[in-house]
Amino acid sequence: MIKLMQQAQGLLDTTRKADFIAPLLLRLYLAPIFWMAGSQKLAHFSSTVDWFGNADWGLGLPFPWLMAALATGTELIGAVCLTFGFATRWISFPLMVTMLVAIFSVHLKNGWLAISTGEGIFATERTLGGIERLDIIKGILQEHGNYEWLTEQGSVVILNNGIEFATTYLFMLLALFFIGAGRYISVDYWIDRKFAPTSV
Repeated sequence: MIKLMQQAQGLLDTTRKADFIAPLLLRLYLAPIFWMAGSQKLAHFSSTVDWFGNADWGLGLPFPWLMAALATGTELIGAVCLTFGFATRWISFPLMVTMLVAIFSVHLKNGWLAISTGEGIFATERTLGGIERLDIIKGILQEHGNYEWLTEQGSVVILNNGIEFATTYLFMLLALFFIGAGRYISVDYWIDRKFAPTSV
């Protein structure tokens, strides 16, 4: 039995030869997310600055122009760095800061869920209220619209805008911060191969 377990462990350990795939996929998943977020901020930069600074309907952050520029630049530069696996551990930290700001200044008050649901441990009074409104919306669409056509490419939902996505991205970035860009398919790997000091 022990011999069989050792053989199974040996077989499992051979998969480490492909361990570069995990950080590669993390990078390629996150890169377009940050590129789109940064591009949207840049395309509507004056509105972004207003949203960052306005305490009534925005984030109410100090130095809104600077904060908006830092967030936009971090997301755009971060997307490029993640794509190529360049300075991955370095860029992961400011990207994590942007996610923490998003979590605590935008999403936390809405709970965990990104989409409202009436079931599960993360359902709240807010999401239950969203489901109640969703039922009314569906009723209106079924009575006055072509509901099958409207929902042909996806269900109608209520956005709860909780911390679910931002926290997931934060954890993915945290993994990259510790493990780096991965072997072979990253600039970091080849820079390290070229310039890392060799042991005597």
